[in-house]
Amino acid sequence: MSANLRFDIADHVATITLDRPEKLNAMTPDMAAALVDAVATCNASNEVRVVIVTGAGEKAFSAGSDISTLDAYATPWDFRNRQDYCDALRACRKPVIAAVNGYALGGGLETAMACDIRIASANARFAAPEIKLGWIGGGGMAVGLAHSIGMSNAALLLYTGEMVDAAQACAWGLVSEVTPPEGLLSRVREIAAQIAARAPIAAETAKLNLRAAHQMPYDKAIEYERDLQAICFATADAAEGRAAFAERRTPDFQRR
Repeated sequence: MSANLRFDIADHVATITLDRPEKLNAMTPDMAAALVDAVATCNASNEVRVVIVTGAGEKAFSAGSDISTLDAYATPWDFRNRQDYCDALRACRKPVIAAVNGYALGGGLETAMACDIRIASANARFAAPEIKLGWIGGGGMAVGLAHSIGMSNAALLLYTGEMVDAAQACAWGLVSEVTPPEGLLSRVREIAAQIAARAPIAAETAKLNLRAAHQMPYDKAIEYERDLQAICFATADAAEGRAAFAERRTPDFQRR
């Protein structure tokens, strides 16, 4: 694990903290490798039901890849095939919540968009500034923005590289909520606790279903949803949910 990435698990919630605040939590290859390992741990652990991603300090969630490390790649093809932290987050089978505190720029914005739910502090700022330096994002920037905020708003960010504030991001649908900075993590942990209390297999299946709904043709997405529902219905946790409903008690879900 990188010295600049913290990873802990408590109450079924894993928290990944980008911990390089003096550099706006810009990602190094070492941090990217550590994030890949952290996600692999989350996927393999039945203890983890939800993942939170955030940045250390109040100034930045992440400013994306550390530009000073980009010339270390021998060729552009090596750069293209690097270990990508956004790919790692998209590969996480558990629900992932981004707690966006401060700047989410370039790869930092892509990191947030690789998460399932985004909650922002009022001081959050979002931008795709790569065009100002002569390139474009490569971690899912365009597809994430197009699906999140629509083509026109995505074009505004991608073509200008300028920042938008948390209120505008929320109005566009880039984030779900805006909180005071001091209340960000408590709100995100509240949401994480709600999800962690649900049946874990159903939560992971809901994530698969949502992605299918986003990507598949309408009729096929409904067919896939019914297949996933049948799988969930056959689990012991679903039986526990039905029993708890009949007995008017809180279900005890055990991932089974």
